[in-house]
Amino acid sequence: MTIRRIGEFTDAPVRRGRPPLDRERLVGAALEVLDEVGLDGLTMRCLADRLGVKAASLYWHVGNKEELLGLVADEIGAGVREPDLSLAWRERLEALAWENRRVLLSHRDAVRILAGATPTGSNRLRLAEITLRALLEAGLAHQEAAHASLLLTDYATGFVSEEVMLANAARKRGMRLEEALAEVRGQFESLPVEEYPSMVMLAGQLTNADADERFRFGLEVLLDGLEKRLIEGG
Repeated sequence: MTIRRIGEFTDAPVRRGRPPLDRERLVGAALEVLDEVGLDGLTMRCLADRLGVKAASLYWHVGNKEELLGLVADEIGAGVREPDLSLAWRERLEALAWENRRVLLSHRDAVRILAGATPTGSNRLRLAEITLRALLEAGLAHQEAAHASLLLTDYATGFVSEEVMLANAARKRGMRLEEALAEVRGQFESLPVEEYPSMVMLAGQLTNADADERFRFGLEVLLDGLEKRLIEGG
């Protein structure tokens, strides 16, 4: 019997008493496992156990783990709400960046999943199209729009990556993030002021736990830069 992709076959084996296995159920279970044990724990065997099937049954629906992760990445992207397309280009990009960050924080290791999967699924392609359209409508040249699109994506994913890393480091030490940052602040403040006057003076600001404030600042700098290029180019 020839193995075919989901949607192309009706003869895949189904165990009685369980709902039939399909891609939607498979991806949903993969997201559950991801949130519980992280990317390193998301194995095909673990996923099969969650679904109550043999690992070989998964390959009726995905060719390999790489394909599965691509589907998971696209499902994560489905959670990003589209901005109001009637908004000006800058407001659309700002709303989309905040949505990207929100969704990346809502799933464990989401940044690693998206960074390792080419955006070929419909949900991630939809978000890329919205971003590029806003940049082109703003008046950026084609190459500038492409660069800016990747830059905005990298900013959100890079920011969340650091945000998660700091939170995980604090958790491993049995501390809240604010407590861990307060400890770092104390270390900065105790530096020799004659050698590190700026770090001592800005110890509080450098260890500010308000990630929203930092994200907003960085996003404003990026969008201000794009707006400045548009004005100067005009």
